[in-house]
Amino acid sequence: MDKATSKRKGSPWWYLLALIPLIGTLFPEFYSSVTPTLWGIPFFYWYQMLWVMISSLVTFIMYLILKEN
Repeated sequence: MDKATSKRKGSPWWYLLALIPLIGTLFPEFYSSVTPTLWGIPFFYWYQMLWVMISSLVTFIMYLILKEN
């Protein structure tokens, strides 16, 4: 088994990073409240927008790591 094959073999584990945003938004009863507000925006909305940014960051990290495969 050469180095390229072993590198490809371990790479699917990086896809598990995509589960982080899923788990963070999976239970709406956790974040379905008005307080605390951030600049007048209810928690329900800014929490979801925070996860949009986190998801983008996770996707970018996955891209950098997996683009070689």
